[in-house]
Amino acid sequence: MLPDEEKEVIFRLGSGKSEHDTRVLATKYKNAETVHEAQSRIHDAWNHILGNVLIKTPDEAFNVITNGWLVYQTLACRIWGRSGFYQSGGAFGFRDQLQDTLALMHTRPDITRGQILLAASRQFKQGDVQHWWHPPTGRGVRTTCSDDYLWLPYVTARYIEATNDVAVLDEYVSYIEGRPLRPDEESYYDLPVFLNEWETVYNHCKRAIDFGLKFGEHGLPLIGSGDWNDGMDKVGEHGKGESVWLGFFLYDVLMKFSVIADNYGDKEFYIKCISQAERLKENINRNAWDGAWYRRAYFDDGTPLGSSQNEECRIDSISQSWSVISGAGEPERIEQAMASLNEHLVDRKNGIIKLLTPAFDKSDLYPGYIKGYVPGVRENGGQYTHAAIWTMMAFAIKKDREKVWELFSMVNPVNHAVNNAESQKYKVEPYVMAADVYGVAPHEGRGGWTWYTGSAGWTYQLALEHILGLKKKVMSYILIHAYQIPGRSLK
Repeated sequence: MLPDEEKEVIFRLGSGKSEHDTRVLATKYKNAETVHEAQSRIHDAWNHILGNVLIKTPDEAFNVITNGWLVYQTLACRIWGRSGFYQSGGAFGFRDQLQDTLALMHTRPDITRGQILLAASRQFKQGDVQHWWHPPTGRGVRTTCSDDYLWLPYVTARYIEATNDVAVLDEYVSYIEGRPLRPDEESYYDLPVFLNEWETVYNHCKRAIDFGLKFGEHGLPLIGSGDWNDGMDKVGEHGKGESVWLGFFLYDVLMKFSVIADNYGDKEFYIKCISQAERLKENINRNAWDGAWYRRAYFDDGTPLGSSQNEECRIDSISQSWSVISGAGEPERIEQAMASLNEHLVDRKNGIIKLLTPAFDKSDLYPGYIKGYVPGVRENGGQYTHAAIWTMMAFAIKKDREKVWELFSMVNPVNHAVNNAESQKYKVEPYVMAADVYGVAPHEGRGGWTWYTGSAGWTYQLALEHILGLKKKVMSYILIHAYQIPGRSLK
């Protein structure tokens, strides 16, 4: 090239559904004009998606992460790409992408709707679902994981609350079929077949809830091969272990879906949801309180986890946060539980909110593969950001504004790069959420597993709905009925 000469070089990278389709695409984008037009359309589409909600506050770090980056991370990486530097599997997670789409309610609710239908199509007729699957064939894993299927009614209820699109409940979706899990199996990988048996999304949700109504000796839901924390896959390996967190989550699902059932005119299921929720709340507060916080789980043999009795994992954050988020915790206990969380799990020195403490290491307890992580890394005693966001949501619901802002500023990745020393400590991108931040020497404050993490979508919900108060909520014109519930007087 000559001095000061400029040349434009266009690189094309793409894929097609067949050789013919690929050749057509390659020919179409052979000239610069077509390429520039396509690029312009992409820019316009992203500007619309990312600019649909634009905030301006005195805190630039808050503005930077909220205006664009969180939604981009959620949509481009989690939902469309399903790939990141730390994970390139390309699979759909049943609960994962359902949760992610909750962050798109303000920008692309159509994607939320589509994910509800897609997830429903990966449900077995028995009520359980594929933990994850690979498109386009749908080959994936069937497991005894205990919370996956419950995210379908949870997200459906949240979607309807925000859009009033009750028509989604009447969409017909088929089931899949595969061999049942053997008594000694936690999971298997296979290609299920589609059943020519179609039911409404409403009935898919009901089936999921009914499947989740399995309880142990403390009246708490069975944990199976793990709940939200997959790493606790041995707590209930013999089919008797129970999850306290799942009790709170199931309570929330039951209460949310009771409104759906009521508006749908399903009196019988409405009463079932309310009755089961009340019984569950009673069992949680009778059998899961440890004295200063809520326990995390019970092993098959009844040994508690997340208790002052434990040498390791004496307290776990998500039981405390969901006691508030779900509304199932007793008021005075909620205050104590969140105070205990703040005391034991908020590490202000390293700027992290730990999932649990102390980390699993040398005790006789074996909750599962979580113990295989180095103490202080990922779920094992570091910050698992997903749970840290739930902590802040709980404080926001309690209207502890100062603490919410303090903790958000502490966790915000932008603030981990305010100077070179902080950047060298954090070591990962400061403009996207990291799934975890380490909590033990010599790596305190070091981020890990960036991009491909559900914490991005939950952080966006926290920022908009709980910090700024922008909750998209459409009031339905359908009146809620007052049904007499057996054993309960109407007030």
